[in-house]
Amino acid sequence: MIIFFHRSTQMDMSAYGNSQYLLARPIYTQPTFEKQNMEKTPKKNTRKAFKKRIRKTFSCTSTKAVNMVKTYIPVLDWLPKYSWKSLFVHDLVSGVSTGLVGTLQGLAFALLAEVPVGFGIYSSFFPILTYFFLGTSKHISVGPFPVISLMVGSVVLNMAPDENFIVYNTTNLNETEMIIDTEARDAARVLVSGTLSFLIGIIQLALGALQFGFIIRYLAEPLVRGFTTGAAFQAFISQVKLILNVPTNTYSGMLSTFYTMNDIFSNISKTNVADLLAGLLTILVCVAVKEMNERYKHVLRIPIPIEIIVSLIAAWISYGADLENKYNAGTVKNIPSGFIPPMTPDWSIFPQIIGSAISIGIVAYAVAVSLGKVFATKYNYVIDGNQEFVAFGVSNIFSGFFSCFCATTALSRTAIQESTGGKTQIAGLISAATVIVTMFVLGQFLQPLQKSVLAAIVISNLKGMFWQAQDIPRLWKQNKWDAAIWIFACFSTIILDLDLGLLCGLLFGLFTVILRIQFPSCHSLGNVPGTEIYRDLKKYKNVVEQEGMKIIRFSSGIFYGNVDSFKNSIKSIVEFDAVQVFNKRTKAQLKISDLIKKAQLKVTKNGIITNTFTEGSESDEDSQQNENPEKEKKEKEFQVDWNSDLPVLNSVPKIFIHSIIFDFGHVNFLDIVAVTSLKLIIKDFKRIDVDVYIAGCDDEIFEKLEVCGFFEDTNKPDICFLSVHEAVISILNQIECSSDQNLPSKAAVVKKEHVSSLELDFQDEENRVCSSFSSIRASGSSARSPLR
Repeated sequence: MIIFFHRSTQMDMSAYGNSQYLLARPIYTQPTFEKQNMEKTPKKNTRKAFKKRIRKTFSCTSTKAVNMVKTYIPVLDWLPKYSWKSLFVHDLVSGVSTGLVGTLQGLAFALLAEVPVGFGIYSSFFPILTYFFLGTSKHISVGPFPVISLMVGSVVLNMAPDENFIVYNTTNLNETEMIIDTEARDAARVLVSGTLSFLIGIIQLALGALQFGFIIRYLAEPLVRGFTTGAAFQAFISQVKLILNVPTNTYSGMLSTFYTMNDIFSNISKTNVADLLAGLLTILVCVAVKEMNERYKHVLRIPIPIEIIVSLIAAWISYGADLENKYNAGTVKNIPSGFIPPMTPDWSIFPQIIGSAISIGIVAYAVAVSLGKVFATKYNYVIDGNQEFVAFGVSNIFSGFFSCFCATTALSRTAIQESTGGKTQIAGLISAATVIVTMFVLGQFLQPLQKSVLAAIVISNLKGMFWQAQDIPRLWKQNKWDAAIWIFACFSTIILDLDLGLLCGLLFGLFTVILRIQFPSCHSLGNVPGTEIYRDLKKYKNVVEQEGMKIIRFSSGIFYGNVDSFKNSIKSIVEFDAVQVFNKRTKAQLKISDLIKKAQLKVTKNGIITNTFTEGSESDEDSQQNENPEKEKKEKEFQVDWNSDLPVLNSVPKIFIHSIIFDFGHVNFLDIVAVTSLKLIIKDFKRIDVDVYIAGCDDEIFEKLEVCGFFEDTNKPDICFLSVHEAVISILNQIECSSDQNLPSKAAVVKKEHVSSLELDFQDEENRVCSSFSSIRASGSSARSPLR
């Protein structure tokens, strides 16, 4: 058998004009194609292959050792190639600019981490030192990030709340008042944050050593953006209380944001006007200048370091007006002017914070790697996900000894480092040096700075995260599931707190994947006349359904979770239940047998003819499959046209299809439950004279059918075709042969007009196509030929 294609396609694109192609080839079933084309490769000796792989893995040469060292310590690879003459000036300018911004952001983000502001400067310095040696991204600026700082602050508040440090003070009037020992509280919180950073580093290092870099794939972009937007809302509320400088309790855990909001509104009358004005002015100025930096970045060689400028001016005003004493403004007070000695982590609290450490470590890694990949793609280099785990792990372990909180990267600092010309990690090293110089030089000048100004700097840096809310209408148009993940992650973060919110968002995202697999799309296909193209009948207006055939496309893997959906989709498309039809036919056949015995019906060579039938038609009740083998045997004693108008057959659905083709081109996997169910489906349809074929299945799917015993019963491999069109042509050819030979088969009840217009004489078609092909080659004209 030969398949002929002749397609003429009108193109809108003038570059292609009118084009067509002709193709003549045999009709292939899967077995015939494999027999002619598949190269049988001998089975590998798995034992020898395993030994060879082990030998290759553990063998060591000098070249392999050098490459391995360069892989784990990337600075040894790129630093010798560094062009000091052409790159250093760019890195110097970028590093100084980033360091100035990083200094103030470190102070501000320390408020989110619930530790003294000076430790934010340490967190902007120490992590950069180790990342310089171990990191693979050339552009990210390592240091604090608002969301991560807020997650750290949630753990710190939970482990060291104010209630644990209440002391009683006796006044001169012999009255006892409760006060908080802030010095002991701050020391405990610094110990918790440093220990948390140390544990996060151990977890990240372990995940990197175990090659767990793929874990970022499960943190989808809608999930991360929804989570960070919810975290930005929490950060905003936590800073509003500092801008207002109203008394509030410290909360952590579920609904903590709402408890804080309740305290703020309850004490709104106690707002400190000096702090409020300073905070509002700082927000307005910072947002306006940042917007100008972004809009005119092609003009401004170096972005205006507005955080430094505003902080110095605000500190000078606070010092000159003595706002702390006259207006009770909250100020920074103490900024360290040097380093503190290393500390030993508190090993005893590991079991209490390990859950939070895992979530913070993964989110910090995801933020850094996602941002790093953006710039790696832009500048055409590659970052190693597993090595990034190692780099941040070592950085957090090292930083934990120096009382730092968890490090990742921030978009604002990274954008400054990249936009000011940063080329390599040298810029990061210079930014770290700038942070320390700034701390020594400006530290004493920033001590009168109001905390509301730092809080305002934090809020101004959250603007980009709040603008992520614009994702919702876009995602709703593109993919409603992604929009649902974004919304769920955002609100679960606000309601349940950060770690639980992230976990719930991740689980919800995985749940949507299960739902999408469990209820995939299933379509009925039709043919585009004159071509071998088959498309969805509901979507395309020019496609035609083949008479007597149903072509069903299932767009997913088939497994135990969605096999019922597969069955229901088949019933919906063919518009009947094969089991019920068989049961009704069995009952009707028994009734006909009784009527024949009573001479109320008689059998002729053409079928069954009504004679003296007077009984009412059979009721339309559904029954279970008849289990009496004698009754099934009687079905073969005579032929019944089940689509006839005999009164006894009124309750039997009329079936006008003779073949079903399953398009498995979009099925990428099967399990044993799916194969077993597919065998039962084919068996049910065969019992009512409907043949089932499979088209377009991948080689792995066909092998799975073989391995799972699909072809061990009555099913033959020949029911599998390489394409839908070949299955259609083969069916039409079988119908034609049956009609020509007058065989008593399903073709007897298929009317002549049911045969598609695609049915043509093969020899005539071959001559016609060859003639057309010769004509096209000679003159380049477009001749249209029918399709077989």
